[in-house]
Amino acid sequence: MSSQGLVLLVDDDPGTRKVGRANLGLEGFEVVVASSGAEAMAQLGELDPLAMVTDLKMPDMDGIALMQRVHAERPALPVVLVTAHATVETAVQALRHGAHHYLVKPIRWDELALVLGQAVSHERARRDLERLRGELDRVAGFEEMVGDSPAMKEVFRIVNQVADSDASVLLRGETGTGKELVARALHKHSARRGRPFVAVNCTAVPRELMESEFFGHEKGAFTGAVARRQGRFQQAEGGTLFLDEVGDLDLSVQAKLLRALQEREISRVGAERAERVDVRVVAATNRDLEELVKEGRFRDDLYYRLNVIPLRLPPLRERPGDVPALVDHFVSSFAERLGRVVPLPPPEVLAAACGYAWPGNVRELRNLCERAALMGWDAVAPLLGRPAGTLPALAAPEEFSLPLLDARARLVERFEREYLTRLLRQHKGKVGEVARAAGIAERNLYEKMKAYGLSRDDYR
Repeated sequence: MSSQGLVLLVDDDPGTRKVGRANLGLEGFEVVVASSGAEAMAQLGELDPLAMVTDLKMPDMDGIALMQRVHAERPALPVVLVTAHATVETAVQALRHGAHHYLVKPIRWDELALVLGQAVSHERARRDLERLRGELDRVAGFEEMVGDSPAMKEVFRIVNQVADSDASVLLRGETGTGKELVARALHKHSARRGRPFVAVNCTAVPRELMESEFFGHEKGAFTGAVARRQGRFQQAEGGTLFLDEVGDLDLSVQAKLLRALQEREISRVGAERAERVDVRVVAATNRDLEELVKEGRFRDDLYYRLNVIPLRLPPLRERPGDVPALVDHFVSSFAERLGRVVPLPPPEVLAAACGYAWPGNVRELRNLCERAALMGWDAVAPLLGRPAGTLPALAAPEEFSLPLLDARARLVERFEREYLTRLLRQHKGKVGEVARAAGIAERNLYEKMKAYGLSRDDYR
């Protein structure tokens, strides 16, 4: 059995420590014991448990005092309090001081194992998210480029590697994958970060005005040119020019763009002489430039000049394991903007989101989270390919008659089964791909598949 994680058990009774270590060990936990609050604090100085269980009544330090000392050093560590002297007042006091859960002696070890399993799972998820946020915080400019999948790690690696050069970068990817975010990250990581970042959507510029848009014009150069105007290249002087949807550029402008890249100079419309420019160009497209080159609709020499550093951005359907972190990021962002609490989605909604194809990619997910922040998660069902009102309830009606921990266990089981079923279907039963997408080890995946009666052969 794979370890569920390290937990610290604190109790002044030797029998409880011995039985607890044995029973929780059978449930897959690695258990370290302490006989007092002082010993527990010493253990915390050397070890990194994912949760702590402590008796409430102990000679040197009671459980609440110990919990307060622990939380002074590790504010988020889940602590489960156990006591033989249960009162409503004691329970309220324990929870008010930050206990994760409160149990009464004699301890039901299966119940404690279930509580610890949930606590450890939450703590692991919290640490993973904190680690990911820390990585992104250390790299300025990645504010909304959230993801821990292998594909996104490769994007981050390349950005870090090439950002501080002047080489042209060609970003390839579907609409909504975050090409402009990557372009801005390249700029913010470069020595040009203190100079302008200028973005141009090539599809939004009328064909007859493209040359003026990029290179500027002199007064009187054409009808309507009532004043001298700087083009985008000069606006981006010393900085970065981002050409979005570069595959839609007119051929005549492509030739002049090539010259600007090769010679580092531009000519305004109507000007008699060229002017030097110092600009780094980052281009992006969702079109097949190679096919456009074959068709004669895109210059091959410009293609090679832009494609010095190719970087493909993965669509969201190829990295479903990043969906929970993205949802958390967007929900937190909208909660802060709206000035109110926005709950995370129920497990069934999150499972549906992880299995959804996301044709609009991260942009679509962001819009979904904004809609949920304003209208509630029930309102997003149609966006996940389900008619309104057909998302499963958080708990089935019969589960409301069960004890809380039993109902929670069934809910987690339903979520995991649906989540893994969707990934197996999406990846056609390829266990390695499913494990990478889910962010778990293949061994753990096989154990879960066996527990839920899932076979990869059913999805090939």
